[in-house]
Amino acid sequence: MGIIEILGIAGSVSLLAGWRLYLCIFATGAAMRWGPLPLPEHLTALDVLANPWVMGVAALAALIELLTDKIAWLDSAWDAVHTLVRPIGGAMLALAIVDPSDPTTQVIAFILGGAGALASHASKAGTRAVINASPEPVSNLAASLAEDVVIGGSLVLVYAFPAIAALVAVALLALAIYLTLMARRVIRKLLGRKGRGETVPVRTAPVSAGDQDAGPNAGPDAG
Repeated sequence: MGIIEILGIAGSVSLLAGWRLYLCIFATGAAMRWGPLPLPEHLTALDVLANPWVMGVAALAALIELLTDKIAWLDSAWDAVHTLVRPIGGAMLALAIVDPSDPTTQVIAFILGGAGALASHASKAGTRAVINASPEPVSNLAASLAEDVVIGGSLVLVYAFPAIAALVAVALLALAIYLTLMARRVIRKLLGRKGRGETVPVRTAPVSAGDQDAGPNAGPDAG
């Protein structure tokens, strides 16, 4: 396997770790232990992830993250707690994937892995903050489910087809940049409206038919 494939796998996994770190750890360990995916030989450095205890803790953490991510504002609190955890985890995964006999490649993988995980984490946290500010309650659940599909599919592609791992990494990086710019644009727009004294539409309680018929001057002394 060439250096491009190795760095592609490391980049893809580190980017995905910025969205779902524990799922990446569990999926890698499960793939190595039971072999449902043809893992490259260079991934033998991750043997520790196939340890039953490590897999059990990662699976429990992944389940908690999966459920927490579906609850508005609780997901943002979870993201805030993992601002340092995800980049470090992504960097360590990338470091373990590359050839340990090449220190230069390891340093590059560690730096790029941490930066990639931080970029994807920032895009996720920023996008969720914007979505949670919306009065529409379904958006958060839809976004979380979409992330689950994208991340799960990307993990399968990366491990099953290492040759396209670099393309997956580029696509994930482009997605992270797009989401970050979109969230920044929305936040600046909201701050601009607030600075001009404009009110942001909020959901109000529906007015009953009786209140509409009574009119604005209705009261105990009306009539």
